[in-house]
Amino acid sequence: IGFNSFRTSIQWSRLIKDFETGEADPKAVEFYNAVIEEAKKNDIELVLNLHHFDMPVELLQQYGGWESKYVVDLFVKFAKTAFECFGDKIKYWTTFNEPMVIPEAGYLYAFHYPNLKGKGKEAVQVIYNLNLASAKVIQLYRTLKLDGEIGIILNLTPAYPRSDAPEDLAASQFTDDFFNRVFLNPAVKGTFPETLVKRLEEDGVLWSHTKEELLLIRENTVDFLGVNYYHPKRVQAQPNPEEYKSPWMPDQYFKEYEWPERRMNPYRGWEIFPKAIYDIAMIVKEEYGNIPWFISENGMGVENEGRFIGENGVIDDVYRIEFYEEHLTWLHKAIEEGSRCFGYHTWTAFDCWSWNNAYKNRYGFISVDLETQKRIIKSSGRWYRNVSDNNGFEVEVEK
Repeated sequence: IGFNSFRTSIQWSRLIKDFETGEADPKAVEFYNAVIEEAKKNDIELVLNLHHFDMPVELLQQYGGWESKYVVDLFVKFAKTAFECFGDKIKYWTTFNEPMVIPEAGYLYAFHYPNLKGKGKEAVQVIYNLNLASAKVIQLYRTLKLDGEIGIILNLTPAYPRSDAPEDLAASQFTDDFFNRVFLNPAVKGTFPETLVKRLEEDGVLWSHTKEELLLIRENTVDFLGVNYYHPKRVQAQPNPEEYKSPWMPDQYFKEYEWPERRMNPYRGWEIFPKAIYDIAMIVKEEYGNIPWFISENGMGVENEGRFIGENGVIDDVYRIEFYEEHLTWLHKAIEEGSRCFGYHTWTAFDCWSWNNAYKNRYGFISVDLETQKRIIKSSGRWYRNVSDNNGFEVEVEK
């Protein structure tokens, strides 16, 4: 359907035979080389990611996973093996996909493993360790002098305040700092948000760190940025902060609310707000040195898509086409205004398995029959082919 690039990941526990030494499994090397070669045959540029929520369970049980700085060093060994095996074949690397999901879902709100809840102090340390791991891997990549670039993929979720009241604006700033800029700032600027560091220090939950580590983070920033965008946050001041102080939780500084004018994707429970993709682009342009970046995920998951199958046997997902056209229109506006966005990846090419609910919600341009494994291009896939061939689409302008 016209793809010229594709992002995939290397699984830590698949590539590495011995986590302590970083020794590779030859069968895994053979498998990933085959994937790379197949992409090359089809003129598809791969973006290869190193970590997508797949902490080896042995390292979680033995060392505490991302709470441990020793695991950070084991991750660097894994990255070194990956670079040595595939570094001459891959131009674009990323250290992490959506690192914020690990502390948020695994330690704060219990919807990803290790499936813990209310572990705010631990989550803060995990955030720091992930940033440290990313910087160490970037340092390693440049030491190896490979002919490519390395970045990180962040799920950025703009935090819009309920009002201009000082308490709502403060809630918005904290939410933005804690969920977005705590990874965005170190990745691009090499430093953590000062207001957030001060707050965490005052609350007695600031991460354990050394001057040497902070210097390493400062000196090893990304070449490019990947941005996953699905929905915004709408926040207001927290009316009951005492409920979230012991144990410490970030919720003491904000509370989400439902914007009365919202449009929803009811299957995911997410607000559809295409303008946020423009707002993100302008923030990256104006506050982060206009670093080169691309949309690494954007998409719409819908349940029971079989009800939209037409007489031709094709899923007529016009809602997905509308979703993409709206987001791409705002993204194009940002590019016209000088944003250095160099690409757009959707989630996803095929209906894919989800960490949370398997195949309940379908995202793909191409449907997958789970019983027969038959693939059929949806209406959105045909639309995408047309967009790819024509390098764009026409937008009706209101007169």
